Amino acid sequence: MTTAPPAPVTSAFPAVPEAVQGERVLCAMSGGVDSSVTAALLKDQGYQVIGAMMRFWPDDKRVDTFDTCCSPDAAYEARRVAEQVGVPFYLLDYREQFQRHIVGPFLDEYSRGRTPNPCVNCNTKVKFDELVKKAKMLGCRYVATGHYVKRVENARGEVEFHRGDDPRKDQTYFLWGTPKDALPFILFPVGELEKPRVREIAEERGLLTARKPESQNICFVPGKVQDFVAEHLPQMQGYIREIATGEVVGEHLGTQFYTLGQKKGLGLYQSHRVRHVVHLDPGSNTVWVGDHDDCLWTGLKAAGANYLLDLAELPGELEVQVRYRTAPVKARVVHADEHGFELEFAEPQFAVAPGQSAVLYAGPRLLGGGLIVDHARELPALKAPPKKRPAVTLS
Repeated sequence: MTTAPPAPVTSAFPAVPEAVQGERVLCAMSGGVDSSVTAALLKDQGYQVIGAMMRFWPDDKRVDTFDTCCSPDAAYEARRVAEQVGVPFYLLDYREQFQRHIVGPFLDEYSRGRTPNPCVNCNTKVKFDELVKKAKMLGCRYVATGHYVKRVENARGEVEFHRGDDPRKDQTYFLWGTPKDALPFILFPVGELEKPRVREIAEERGLLTARKPESQNICFVPGKVQDFVAEHLPQMQGYIREIATGEVVGEHLGTQFYTLGQKKGLGLYQSHRVRHVVHLDPGSNTVWVGDHDDCLWTGLKAAGANYLLDLAELPGELEVQVRYRTAPVKARVVHADEHGFELEFAEPQFAVAPGQSAVLYAGPRLLGGGLIVDHARELPALKAPPKKRPAVTLS
């Protein structure tokens, strides 16, 4: 493994090479302002644009699901924007793939005591897999999306993904699973813009999505994630145990209702003590808790790795981001192969959650990532639960 830095950047999109003027591109349109401006910019740059929206919502769509994006109303708005821009529009049926690749694994991960990120799965297995296949069927050379990601060409003529210029909107975290050989065929026209400028462009062009609010929640989950999980996974009463002693300190209704680092809503017998969830064991139906230091990770292991560069070029020192809304931290690569990798943090990190993504960077460049797997830690012997006291009756 070498520690050589990435090749220097010599050019960046959206400057359109003359050779690709008139090339056909499939533009993913969600009915939001980012993808609307994406379609408009591509049309201005001389591409033959085909607008498409992937239908995910089922016929029996529940209230408060698929409301802001990927909804029937959003499909109507995307079609209207396509008319405004002057490009054809298609609604593509991906309901079955969405259930198989996104909703099913989401619930399965919670049943295994893990905390999934369905947006990563959606981009990897649906948007940049199924959509790329559809683009080829339609004779398109490129797929374009409204992600805040920069498409950069290095000195060797290879395409790299870099963080978007708006640090508040950068979405590279969600794209680590993109197949390496697909990078040259993906465009991000808004990646070099900040969100206010995107809205300005939409206003200038009179696009009806110019002031549309952003989607914040998981599209298929109505209300709270815990309530959704409770509807689909059976409750199983178990014990909450102290990681240092094995002592029972509370009870629960299923490991699926907890995540690493959690300290609120634990319902412990000694409620005055500050405790965090430090380990989930669905096999024994046990939630393990401890103090803050028990929840610190000195490193991580990840499986299901995907790299956006040749593995031999992976630097030995890099940055890793373990949650979407957290800053990347420095780490050393202990081991890496085509299946996964092991990292050692420069400083211990709090509550690194299995099931989340460990996303690798060299400065702004996205290198790849993997799914965090749990610690292989030694657990204390299980102590018998306390006997319940008999109810007191008043005579």
